[in-house]
Amino acid sequence: MVATALTPDPSPATTSSQRLRVTEIFHSLQGESDSVGWPTVFVRLTGCPLRCVWCDTEYSFHGGEWQDIPSILEQVASHGAHHVCVTGGEPLAQKRCLVLLGALCDRGYEVSLETSGALDVSEVDPRVRRVVDLKPPGSGEVVRNLWSNIGHLGARDQIKFVLADRADYDWAVARIAEHALAGRCPILFSPVHGQLEPRVLAEWILADRLPVRFQMQLHKQLWGSEPGR
Repeated sequence: MVATALTPDPSPATTSSQRLRVTEIFHSLQGESDSVGWPTVFVRLTGCPLRCVWCDTEYSFHGGEWQDIPSILEQVASHGAHHVCVTGGEPLAQKRCLVLLGALCDRGYEVSLETSGALDVSEVDPRVRRVVDLKPPGSGEVVRNLWSNIGHLGARDQIKFVLADRADYDWAVARIAEHALAGRCPILFSPVHGQLEPRVLAEWILADRLPVRFQMQLHKQLWGSEPGR
């Protein structure tokens, strides 16, 4: 299904001078979040201020190509999907990401943003589903979590914890209680691919009767670690 505009398109002057550094734009199945399984266009922006030890998209830290927003929108439309995910790297590291998110929403797409939670999400268009990846100790970036972001999240958003071991799990459980996360938005628990056995994490969740949604990376089950899938 091709998205149709809900409001008039912005004038060319609004977006033609707005450029973003883009690593790749590709069509695949959403592998995570509450949109898992939906055909989705991914816009992967270049750059990230974090260096999580288990990062699987290090190729997006550098390089990429400068593209103006109308060109990005044209490429997204060519795939004919209704769902669009803006990801990285850390997409919010580029300030014009906010312009792109708004432009995608204006064209009627179901838009999600995958962000580390280290940068402010308060200015993200409220029509966007924000998937905030809080970093546990095992990531090496726990100090980068911007806890004030939690106050900006609503029922349409999601908080994700990617967990490498029991220490990460216990840390996440404590944060859920400390910040009353279960009453704010859906919570996602994922095992680090190749480090924490998915069945073990599932059993911990069931034993503790946690109000969280277990998930695995569907795209890795289908295509492994192949970039652009």
